[in-house]
Amino acid sequence: MSEHMIIPTIEDMFAAHERIKPHIHNTPVLTSSYFNELTGAELFFKCENFQKAGVFKARGASNAVFSLSDDMLEKGVATHSSGNHALSLSYAAGRRGIPCSVVMPRTAPQAKKDAVKGYGGTIIECEPSTSSREAVFAEVVAESGAEFVHPYNDHRVIAGQGTCSRELIGQVENLDAVIAPIGGGGMVSGTCLTLSNLAPSTKIYAAEPEQADDAMRSLKAGHIIADDAPDTIADGLKVPLKDLTWHFVSNHVTDILTVSEQEIIDAMKLIWKRMKIVMEPSSAVPLASIIKNRNTFAGKRVGVIITGGNVDLDLLPWLKK
Repeated sequence: MSEHMIIPTIEDMFAAHERIKPHIHNTPVLTSSYFNELTGAELFFKCENFQKAGVFKARGASNAVFSLSDDMLEKGVATHSSGNHALSLSYAAGRRGIPCSVVMPRTAPQAKKDAVKGYGGTIIECEPSTSSREAVFAEVVAESGAEFVHPYNDHRVIAGQGTCSRELIGQVENLDAVIAPIGGGGMVSGTCLTLSNLAPSTKIYAAEPEQADDAMRSLKAGHIIADDAPDTIADGLKVPLKDLTWHFVSNHVTDILTVSEQEIIDAMKLIWKRMKIVMEPSSAVPLASIIKNRNTFAGKRVGVIITGGNVDLDLLPWLKK
């Protein structure tokens, strides 16, 4: 781990929760007897699709923005993101009245681009690869001097994401496991931070698309494996782990489960149909993993983090192209 990496502590998570409470929702937990019967487990869905900006990332972004010193405010914040962190940071920056610049792949969902603009963020487009994103972003920061808020490899962001599990274990007692989707690992790291301190017997699982399974391969290999531009309908899960998220994942995650594109679509459709809630493909990956790995979860009380609901209604994955 590089010297400048700050590992957030449980005190940082508590401080983050106090700081962001005026700017986020304490999201509801929903249950479904249909899914309990289907999986043989008791599932508790933490609905971050009802969060401000429609996604859990409003937590981490708000913590980063509201912990900025006053002398940083004029230059504002900047980031690169395929969508949800972009619109969350724009949301938080708008709440604090500071500028926000976002580098986004030109292929990012239009709904997410519209949301960034709606919250007052400025978009600079790049090609849909990690290398292009980082090159364009370096130019933006050099020009503006803005404070970089990384989508997930940032101690302020991870401390903010950890507040989701803190709420969850306050809403539902004695969880045997919690499962969340994994891309860069911000939500999973926050979950690790909170649960390893406050509910150490609760196992932490991560769920990932087979077509973007670098976190699963990293966990098996014992070091970070990064794919540059994986292709999956779960657009929020295309980014690789970084050293700070790897610290949490490698130390606290029990297993990373993978599912096919079709399994993601089937689970997403089922949740829309049975629970009547809008969620994006990335959010369906945990349920798809539970259905596929029934034996792992049967008889257990499982928290399932539905990470976001920012879906492009004109491009639903089951609509015929």
